[in-house]
Order: sequence, then structure tokens, then C-alpha cells
Amino acid sequence: MDTTEMDAALDRAHRHALAWLHSLDDRPIPPTTDATAVAAAAGTELPDGPTEPAAVVDLLADAAGPGLTGMPSGRFFGFVIGGSHPAALAADWLVSAWDQNCILRQVTPAAAALEETAGRWLVELLGLPDDSAVGFVTGATMANFTGLAAGRDEVLRRAGHDVSAGLASAPPVRVLAGRERHESVDLALRLLGLGTPELVDVDDQGRILPAALEAALGAAPTGPTLVVLQAGNVHSGGFDPFRECTALAHAHDAWVHVDGAFGLWAAASPRLRHLTAGLADADSWATDAHKTLNVPYDCGVVVVRDPRALHAAMSTHGAYLIEDPTGDPINGVPEMSRRGRGIPVWAVLRSLGRSGVAAMVDRMASTARAFAEGLRDLDGAEVLNDVVFTQVCAAFGDDDRTGRVVEAVLADGTTWISGSRWQDRAVLRIAVSNWSTTEDDVARSLAALERAAAG
Repeated sequence: MDTTEMDAALDRAHRHALAWLHSLDDRPIPPTTDATAVAAAAGTELPDGPTEPAAVVDLLADAAGPGLTGMPSGRFFGFVIGGSHPAALAADWLVSAWDQNCILRQVTPAAAALEETAGRWLVELLGLPDDSAVGFVTGATMANFTGLAAGRDEVLRRAGHDVSAGLASAPPVRVLAGRERHESVDLALRLLGLGTPELVDVDDQGRILPAALEAALGAAPTGPTLVVLQAGNVHSGGFDPFRECTALAHAHDAWVHVDGAFGLWAAASPRLRHLTAGLADADSWATDAHKTLNVPYDCGVVVVRDPRALHAAMSTHGAYLIEDPTGDPINGVPEMSRRGRGIPVWAVLRSLGRSGVAAMVDRMASTARAFAEGLRDLDGAEVLNDVVFTQVCAAFGDDDRTGRVVEAVLADGTTWISGSRWQDRAVLRIAVSNWSTTEDDVARSLAALERAAAG
């Protein structure tokens, strides 16, 4: 095979990738153009003939550059989006080059071995039950879907329903969740045919009130029930009281699922582990590796205490598949086509080790506290949440002024800090999720906020 074209295209991609990464310290964090301009620069008409791959890569990088947001930058604090640790990013490049469909253990033994090891390391780091099953999916939405699918099918089996018959003849499944659960939980429940959850009252940090959960559980006869708890409120960073809530749920034979898209990683830190007390008592857990762990998009993780429940919900079989008697990755995820998402997870865990992961998580939490302290020194700023993990919510007087500050800081370009609405107030929300954020990044971002507040 003549690899000349491939070598040239990959060389150009490598150079453009390094140029992009090296530009992050100085470039504006928001994009400097819009989608219409990028489309025009890249070309909207399908060419009649071929173009050399290297030329296509050059065109792609040149056209896309102004439309890229500096999400991998240490000064991006929007949405809870992590950066890419060097080991994870490099491993992800290899995953694309290897081009494996990682669903069958015997067909892709390298991917199976690395993902199985990564799964064991994750379970150990997070203090979850040793024999739990792990699946690598696209993100926390699908991790929630997968964990809740295992739970839905299990509670229906306990009620004597054959889940292979579908839901039409099944007894109703109750789902209880906190009023401040993440929207991805509702989406997963809709996909599962379970509808909107019954909402349980929360405290001023968005944490479920155990007394309210107990009352909700007792308000209807015991039947198939799912309880969704949260590790890391998207605004306050707060954690539900897992031990108490899980005990209440299990007393009603409910399945407990924890949505921990970014907060589950607090369990990896000896300093922050108290936030997750009782976490391991649940039945399934969902998290993102592309948030706090800093692997490239996209990678979510689902963990299920009972492997049989996960495999019963997700397994598929085909006469043409080469199945391993010990089990296959396809048995724990919804997809039949899947890249090796767990390989960058293996790489970052192998690079950082136990102490490195803990230090990275601790650094994110201390950075959030530094932001809170800096905000309190700004004229008119009010920090609204207890800063216990990586989230900071602030307001600048009334909603109009807060909105103006958010608009001004984004227009400034130094940092990305966006707005939201929490407890009926407009807020500025800071989510610290990047391994590379430095004290200088915080200082530059606070200076941009000070300029925005003074405008």
C-alpha cells in the first residue's frame, strides 16, 4: 500500500493540532466568527472531483479555526467541560488510527484488555463494589440511560413481569428524583418510556431532603421504583445524602441510581471523599470521563453493581458475532458500533496514578474556592452557593445587571464564564473542570470579571 497521501495528511493534521493547542494561552476563548462564515470558508458545494487529503486537512483547519471555542483552555469555565490530558489526547489519536469496533473481546483483544483494566481501576478509585460491571458510552446521558435501563428491567423482574414482553402490559414504574436533578435524567427516562419523574423537595443547595424522600416513597403502595440521586449539583456542586437516601429507598425495594457526571470523581480524593459518603450503597452510577477526568470527547461511564442486571438489559446476540464465553463489551452498552472510548481512560489513569487523580480533583476544587474568594472582592458580587466542589454561582445585584456582566465578560474574550438561572435568579456560573488551569488563568479571568462588572 502506498502511504504517501496518508502520511502527508496525518503530518498536516499533527501540525495543525499542535498549532491549535499552542494558541490556547493567547487566543480569545469565544469563537471569532459564526457557523455561516465557517461554512462559506470551507465550501458548501460538493466538489465534482477528488482533492488531495493533505489539502483537505489544510482547508479544514483554516476554515474551522475562527469558529473554534477554546474549550481545552485553562480559562474555559462553561457548562462543565473538561480539557484533554496529554496522555488521554495522544491515546485518543491512536484509537482513531487503530480504527477498532470494540464490541467483541476475541475480535479486539487489545481494546477489551485495556478497557477492562480501566474499568477495574475506576471502580477501585471511586470506592464502588469490586465486582461491578463497567460500560463505556458516549456521555453521562447514555450512562444514565444504561444504568436506569438496568434498574427498570430489574425492578420489573422483581414484580414478576417478563421485560421481553415490553412495557404495555407491565406494572407502572415510579421514578423519584430531586427537584434540581440534571435534565439528562429526564431525557434518559423519556427514552426508556418512563416519563417525567416525581420530584422530591431539596434544600437550598439542591440536595434531596431525606424526610421528603421518605414521605414520597410512602405516599404510594410499594411497587417497581427507581430513585435517582445526584453527585454534584450543576449549580451548587452539592451532593445528595447518599447513605440515608439509599437506605430509605432500599427499604422500599427501590433501585438507586446516582447521576455523577462530574461529582462522582470527588470519591477519588481523600480530602473530598466525605462528600460521597454512602455512594457505594447505590445500585448504579453514571459519570463522564470527558469532564473531571479530562479525556477527549466523548466518553461516559456506567457502573452497575449487579453485572447480571446490566447484561440482561443490554446484551444482544447474532449468529455472525464471535462471542466470548466470559462476556463481551457489547453486553454492557447500547451500541453495536463503538470506538475504544475506554482506552484514553486507561491512558490518563496510567499516567496520573491514584495520587495524580486525587491531586487533579483537589486542584479543581481549590480553584473553585479561589474564584469564590476573588468574586467576593468584586463590587456588587454575591456568591450564592456553598462552594464544596468545583461549581461557583454568583449574582451581581438584580437579573439585568448579572446578565450584563455575563455578556461583557464573554465579549472581553479572556475567559468563558457563562450564565444560567438558579432558584429563580439569573446567575453567573463557573465550572472548574480543566487539568491545565493555573493560578494565572484564575487571575486573568477574575480581572476580566472585574472589568465586566465595572462596565
